[in-house]
Amino acid sequence: MGVGRPLKILMYSHDTYGLGHIRRTLAIAKSVRSIPANILILTGSPLVGRFAIPQNVDFVRIPGMIKITNEEYLPLSMKLDATQVLKIREAIILATARSFLPDYFVVDKAPLGLKKEVVQTLGWIKRCLKSCKTVLGLRDIMDDAEETIREWRDKDVYGAMRELYDEIWVYGVREYYDPIKEYKISDDISQKVYFTGYIPRYVPTRNDIAKVRREIGINTQKPIVLVTTGGGGDGYPIINTFLKAFESEQDAGAHFIALLVTGPFLGTAKFAEIERRASRLGWITIRFHRLMEAVIGLSDVVISMGGYNTVCEIFSQRKPCIIVPRTVPRKEQLIRAQILARLGFCEFIRPDELSPMVLRKVLLRMLEERRFKARLMEDFPFTAFEIIRERLVLGHREAQVEC
Repeated sequence: MGVGRPLKILMYSHDTYGLGHIRRTLAIAKSVRSIPANILILTGSPLVGRFAIPQNVDFVRIPGMIKITNEEYLPLSMKLDATQVLKIREAIILATARSFLPDYFVVDKAPLGLKKEVVQTLGWIKRCLKSCKTVLGLRDIMDDAEETIREWRDKDVYGAMRELYDEIWVYGVREYYDPIKEYKISDDISQKVYFTGYIPRYVPTRNDIAKVRREIGINTQKPIVLVTTGGGGDGYPIINTFLKAFESEQDAGAHFIALLVTGPFLGTAKFAEIERRASRLGWITIRFHRLMEAVIGLSDVVISMGGYNTVCEIFSQRKPCIIVPRTVPRKEQLIRAQILARLGFCEFIRPDELSPMVLRKVLLRMLEERRFKARLMEDFPFTAFEIIRERLVLGHREAQVEC
């Protein structure tokens, strides 16, 4: 499946909240570099340097923005006006594309970028770099249908899909959730849509897992329950409920050992509180681990929110899980959890039904049934890498013929 010279792929990941976008982008980059390809990632994530960046992959860090609401963003660290920082980001994105001259420009999730910051670059590519194919990568579910349609109409996302993108990759399965139908995507746009299946994640070796066990200080034969809330900005209620579910027991540690990964964006005071309470139960708390796959690998059951990337990481290792999805600012986690639970891949608890008693009951049942649950996950459709590589190679060959 060779392409001659290495492809040049520019990937954009706006990264204003949590870790999901950069984790998904890095997973794709690590896979497609074997085509061969050189990948350059544009990202606003302040944590990108903490991840292991493989050969043939590098990144350009654009000034960070933090999401306040669905429409409001503020500079992450610089004391500048938001409009000024957005202009800087837009200029860096365009300058990078002009210098790198990619064969592909892949935009993650946000068709226009943050506040339309990739529109100028997409327009330049269409006018001046016709050999470059533009791709919009969408997760399986964006939001509930009504909200997504309203947003896409208000921002003319449908027009951007029609005029600025050559292909649209949906990292999901149409039979599970069909965005063409749900989001009323017209026939001319739907012809560009390719369903890739889900994006698999790195499965750690036994040595990886053993090393992380030693690093964290886990030395037990008891089942390990991992509680992880992604970036951690909105994960406190889940961790707090989990602790409350077992704090009244003097022998809580008899059931299992818990590892709490709060996420780097949890406030300092909240982290200290969680660490103190967990320590009383003999449990371990950390903020972040650069090899989260091995942290998942050492666990027996995972409690998490329902973000796309977390789900893919857990399912790649067939770990029984309980999903407690968030419902604001978007409902995509709730919809995903409902679908996957209905298919038998996980358990889920609605946020408005979350309580210490409910979480405790579901977790103890999951611990008893974990081997059966793991077997149900064996056929999960992780086909994205294969299909993405096929699209890249085929598209490059077509571009060469056109030239």
